[in-house]
Formats: sequence, structure tokens, C-alpha cells
Amino acid sequence: MKITDSVALVTGANRGLGATFARALLERGARKVYAAARNPASITDPDLTPIALDVTDQAAVAAAAELCGDVSLLINNAGVSHSQNPGPAAARAEMEVNYFGTLAMSGAFAPVLARNGGGALVNVLSVLSYLTFPRVTTYAASKAAAWSLTNALRLELLEQGTQVVGVHAGYIDTDMAASITGPKIAPEDVVAATLDGLESGAYEVLADDVSRQARSGLSGGLELLYPALAGQ
Repeated sequence: MKITDSVALVTGANRGLGATFARALLERGARKVYAAARNPASITDPDLTPIALDVTDQAAVAAAAELCGDVSLLINNAGVSHSQNPGPAAARAEMEVNYFGTLAMSGAFAPVLARNGGGALVNVLSVLSYLTFPRVTTYAASKAAAWSLTNALRLELLEQGTQVVGVHAGYIDTDMAASITGPKIAPEDVVAATLDGLESGAYEVLADDVSRQARSGLSGGLELLYPALAGQ
């Protein structure tokens, strides 16, 4: 789809990758960008249209779909990571936002997109959709579930003409990865790759080398994805 003159909604748009998405959409010619956050007062860009939204609240999701009936592009960006405080409660919280939140938003807005010509749905996933490590076990599980959902939505919404795009990247230089000391990709680069892919008709965006290597490794056996296994 073309971004020019589109109406977009970005979840988790008050900071980090979401805020970068919202600004970039305006710069690429979107007619209106709804910036969704639990606290709409945290949206400070005057060119955006703030809306209150908690993606784990079914009533709030339904209200957003009713309010934003002109949306032709939905970007499911809202996400959480509790890798610093692992455990069952963290796993449930991650799944509620990263999987069930994406599921709820996609279901509520699919009819909206259909009425507006099909449009597009973008799910922000992760390289951890493809592989996992002990310290990010539950977060990776939630992103793997969201990847599977994305693949299903792509087929489910094909008939109504909705383009479904999954976005994969390694660590992004935002608050969520602030404690990480390794290499990170700039949010601007992830957004640029995503919007370029969206406009070119892509179904999947691999925003960095880490994601491209992991994706290619899926067909190479577990020892390729997890080198530690090769030494056993």
C-alpha cells in the first residue's frame, strides 16, 4: 500500500519505536496518524492525534475501532519485556500485551481495514520470534506466538485485500533495550525498512543482519541456531 494520504494508527506511540513510526508516517505523507497510548497526555507531537488505548482492555480496543473508523494502516507496535524480572507473572504480562493485545487489535480493526479498501496491518515482532535464549525465554515465547498469529492473519485477511507485514529486528536502541550493552539498531532504521517494505508489497521485513541470519538459519538445523548444541 501507499502511505501518502493514508490514515494510520500506531499502538505504543508515546515513545521509542512507536513514536518514531508515528513521526515517520507523517513525514511520508500520511493524512492522519492516531497515536495510541495508555496515557494520551504522553503524546506531545502536535501533528499527531492522541487516543487512549490499553491493548489488553477489550472494551478499550473496541472503542478505539469505533472511534478510528477511517484507519487504513494499523501498526501493532505496543510491547513489553520483563526479562529483568522473570517468572510466571512476567510471562503472563508479556503474553497479554505482545500476543493477546496484537490479537485483539487485529480482530477489532480487520473490518475497519476491509471497509477502507483493505489497507495494511503491521506487526512489530522480533528476531526472538525465530529463536530463544534462557534470559529471554518468556518474551521470546510471546513473540513466537505473535509471529504465528501474523502468518495466520496474512492468510485470513488475504481475501479482503489487507497486506499483513511482520517486522523482525534484534535489539533496538530504545528504552526497552537500555540495559543491553551489545549492538543495537537505530529505531529510525527499523522504521525506514518497515515503511519501505510496506510500500513495496513485502510480507516480511528483516530489519538487520541479526534477523536475516536467524531467518536463514531456520532451515539449517538446531545446531546452526544454537551453536552450543554442536559441542554436546
